[in-house]
Amino acid sequence: MSNTPMAANPLTRAVLEIDEYASGLGWDQPARLFALVDTARLRAQEPALASQLGLAEAQAPSGFTPIEQEEIPAGKPLDEFLGTIAWPDAVVGCALTVERLMLPPSAEAAVPEGLSEAGLAKWVAEHPGRQEVRMTVAVLRDGTRDSALRLREKDSPTEVLTGGDLVPGLAEALSATFEE
Repeated sequence: MSNTPMAANPLTRAVLEIDEYASGLGWDQPARLFALVDTARLRAQEPALASQLGLAEAQAPSGFTPIEQEEIPAGKPLDEFLGTIAWPDAVVGCALTVERLMLPPSAEAAVPEGLSEAGLAKWVAEHPGRQEVRMTVAVLRDGTRDSALRLREKDSPTEVLTGGDLVPGLAEALSATFEE
């Protein structure tokens, strides 16, 4: 994508490309799952598909091409859904973009005890310090990971935070999809 900043790391570039794609769809979107394939291998083994994806043109041969998967079933908890995934060998990694509400660390001490999951979700949704965030997390088979966070109130490509350990729980869940 033309507006994706050039990052030194190919995985960071893929994460930012997915973040840009999700940003173009707007907020209040369902979670989206992507397979990551090696771009050079895709061009060599599937030239027609690479051409269809706009990858046949002169472009850096290294890197990863994100391929969006079927929609995640509505109403199924994300962790349960991820537990059902098995990737073919051609998939070198995967990524997920999901929107969530986050609270500042100071709110943790104020969480009422004994709330059900639904009650906690309601409490977070009504908290005055809540922030809407879009998280894009990617992992490779070898354990490499990267992620991007975008706050709704600072919805700009220049305000996207990246790093490998921003969403460790989600990265672990995605890594588990490659375990046999």
